[in-house]
Amino acid sequence: MHDIEPFYSWQRYYLPYEDPKSPFFQLEETTEYHNTVYGYYLHPYWDEIGSETLYCKLIMVNYLQKYAVIELIGEWNDTLHNDVMYLKRFLIDKLLKNGIKYFLLLGDNLLQFHGGEDDYYEEWFEDVEDGWIAAINFRDFILEEFSKFRLDFYFNYGGTLQIQNWRTLKPDQLFSLVNSLIVRRLS
Repeated sequence: MHDIEPFYSWQRYYLPYEDPKSPFFQLEETTEYHNTVYGYYLHPYWDEIGSETLYCKLIMVNYLQKYAVIELIGEWNDTLHNDVMYLKRFLIDKLLKNGIKYFLLLGDNLLQFHGGEDDYYEEWFEDVEDGWIAAINFRDFILEEFSKFRLDFYFNYGGTLQIQNWRTLKPDQLFSLVNSLIVRRLS
């Protein structure tokens, strides 16, 4: 896990450390390995949200189009650590206050999901009103757990949202693609 870096090719479009609206504003990126998930070190470029097992990188925010792209790594564990609470309170709430209503969650590096209560998912879903939350490239067994805990009421995932080539797109292209897929699903 220590070799897995967050996607960095969009840094020419957005840097969370330079965005005054970002919860990561003015945080210094470190090169020291100190964060671990179950004893395995994470690459130091992943950002902390308060969870012991879930880390992220805010790789794009477009305030005009009202979307954010968040890459995740580790284990999303609501059973033991209530990770959705950390994600919601530390990152999502701040983005919502700044007008973001479309959330693209990238799950390529998410290793496990353990569900729990759905209160924070329901709150997040209600907060986006006419927006949406999309889970892109989450592993099949994680999507099965999402379904087991009925997160399909709150998230869009699976099927056409398994976009393997998302890294070849520019941020606005990815947002436009996901938006069109979700609009098609809702029609």
